[in-house]
Amino acid sequence: MANTADISFVHLGITIDHLRNSISIFGFRIAFYGIIIGVGILAGLWIATSDAKRRGQDPDLYLDYTLYAIIISIMGARIYYVLFDWDNYKDDLLQILNLRAGGLAIYGGVIAAVITLIVYARVKKLSFFSLADTGCLGLITGQIIGRWGNFFNCEAFGGYTDSLFAMRIRRALVNENMISRELLNHMIVRDGVEYIQVHPTFLYESVWNLCVLAFMLWYRKRKRFDGEMLFIYLLGYGLGRVWIEGLRTDQLIFFSTGIPVSQALSLILVVISTLVLFCKHRQIRKKSKGEVMI
Repeated sequence: MANTADISFVHLGITIDHLRNSISIFGFRIAFYGIIIGVGILAGLWIATSDAKRRGQDPDLYLDYTLYAIIISIMGARIYYVLFDWDNYKDDLLQILNLRAGGLAIYGGVIAAVITLIVYARVKKLSFFSLADTGCLGLITGQIIGRWGNFFNCEAFGGYTDSLFAMRIRRALVNENMISRELLNHMIVRDGVEYIQVHPTFLYESVWNLCVLAFMLWYRKRKRFDGEMLFIYLLGYGLGRVWIEGLRTDQLIFFSTGIPVSQALSLILVVISTLVLFCKHRQIRKKSKGEVMI
């Protein structure tokens, strides 16, 4: 491993000497974060339209919806982030519009996407839950890919670890607000260069979501009711975020309560989704038994 590498997975022998977070085309800087998000959107749209064809739906429904959802979800992600990080924006409101500085919360985007789908389904006179069952496959695909944008931005990582997947980052590449006291106490210096060693939570979440997607793709032909895939997504994704959010150093806190808002929201989604799935399956079993008795 090069002593002055920008990033390394110290126990896996993976080293990146010089991490670039953008490319320049005709003098215009394009961030890898944006490129990766774009790839995630396209991949998610492909998954959703493929599932729509399988189900006999019109794939153009999801293309049209995506055009609305992209804009509204970005707005929702920004509003969510600013709302729970208000102290850093209240004295300079113009910074709210500075998306290039970062600050998008995925839960805000998901909430905005769901609201958009509710309105879209009502306008189109279609079942929200039927659309959501296909849409959530595309959504989690986008999340799997999109999390790698955090890697190039050197953000969304966890506290100190020396585990197998420990990731060492040059301190100069990291926003100082994301460096916790614990990380400072475990600071590593190599040839005069300071490093922090962290949980790569972006990697954890990407792999976790990949497993959730694999299960959903396997289970989709076995679903028992409209909305079941949506609640499986909320349950699976929520479980992962409850764990992963607890590791992160850049948690958004619910005002002055000290409660990590995304972790709390994840736990609520897990409870609600579990109850809905349990009650619906119980109802279906009772109905099946009643039909057999008749």
